[in-house]
Amino acid sequence: MQYKINSEEEYRQVMDRVESYLNKSTAHGGFHALTSSEKEDLQHLSLLAEAWENGIPLMPIRQPKTLVEMLELKMYERRLKQKDLAELLGVSATRLSEVMQGKRKVNMDLAKRLHSVLKIDAGFILEQA
Repeated sequence: MQYKINSEEEYRQVMDRVESYLNKSTAHGGFHALTSSEKEDLQHLSLLAEAWENGIPLMPIRQPKTLVEMLELKMYERRLKQKDLAELLGVSATRLSEVMQGKRKVNMDLAKRLHSVLKIDAGFILEQA
């Protein structure tokens, strides 16, 4: 019996076997259609697949390179619209819009708010301001 998946090919083979058990149980009305040894094998294969999947590193998230990209990321993370972010930061929507369009620079007051409210690294803010 296999204790660890060591390659993508082995993972595909395991998933093919899992799928065959799932197809059989679906076609016959549920897991009761599987024998006890098939149920044990399915459980074992599922655990092997899960261990393999947990070992796959996540895709690296592209790090923001500009203050606008950082603000967009923070809005996405918090599921905020631009006007909601402006309210959270205590600035007008117009002012934030101008900053995001590159028409206005970040002043010290806004820089402090970006750091304290959004937890943006102060060094990043200074480099981008």
